[in-house]
Parts: sequence; C-alpha cells; structure tokens
Amino acid sequence: MHASPRRGRPPRNARHGVAGVSLLEMLLVIALIGATSVLAAAAFGGGFAGMQLRSNAREIAAQLRYTRTRALATGQPQRFTIDPAAHTWAAPNDHAGEIPAALGVTFTGARQVQPARGEGAIVFFADGASTGGRIQLSAKRAAWNVDVAWLTGQVTLRRVEASR
Repeated sequence: MHASPRRGRPPRNARHGVAGVSLLEMLLVIALIGATSVLAAAAFGGGFAGMQLRSNAREIAAQLRYTRTRALATGQPQRFTIDPAAHTWAAPNDHAGEIPAALGVTFTGARQVQPARGEGAIVFFADGASTGGRIQLSAKRAAWNVDVAWLTGQVTLRRVEASR
C-alpha cells in the first residue's frame, strides 16, 4: 500500500480549538498590567503628594544653586528668600515661585539676614560661601531637606522623615 502524506494529521475540515487569545482577553491583560503599574508607582513613590514634594524640593535646590552662581558671576552678594507662612520663595533676577499649600515648609537659618519676621534668607557671597541654612518641605511622614553649607555654599538635597 501506498502511504498517504497526511498520515497522523487530522482532516482539514475538522474543528479544533483556536490557538491564541481573543481581543477581549488581550485588553483585560493590558488593563491589569496598567492598574498594577499605577498602584506600584503610588506605593513606591508616595503617589502624587510624593512627586509634588520631590519636585518642589528640587526646584528650590536649583534656585539656591542659581543664586550661588549669580553671586560668583557678578562678584556681588545675592539673596534667596523664603516665606514659610506664605509658601513663597524669591531668587535674584525676578525668579520667584510658590510652594503648594499641601506641603509643610520650615526654614532654619541666620537671623542676621532675616528680611522680615517669619521670613528667612540665605545670602551667597562672591567667593561662593553663604550664610547657610536649611529649608524642609514635608508631606505626611516624608520630607526633603535642602541644606546650604555656610562655608562652601554647597546645596544638597536629602530625603528624610518629617519632623513632628
């Protein structure tokens, strides 16, 4: 007998389960991955409040560095001011900003350069040194310290637990 080349194979017209996934199953898996990603980002990053806190701390650190650079470039003292009660800050050349009301703001620095009661200032000198200080932004239990070294004027940013 002559062997058929189709031996062991099912006939072409036989119904079999379709290999693969349906569009609905694919969309469900994508939705689950998306939801898991959002929850993981919120858990690890502190959610929107955590992003807002980190973003504002970085902005203040950048403006402090800008103020120091202006002092070095111009050879003249430059002042960065912050008003914790009003949630505002100001740097040279009309650089100014607001800190969201949801964030706590504290300032520790030299009283001699304090522009007004309740406000704080950090002065940078022509050689890069400063009066030093710390600005702390906080939300819930998290906080970021923006520290300015008095001797070098170096600005550092560090995540800490909020002081109570």
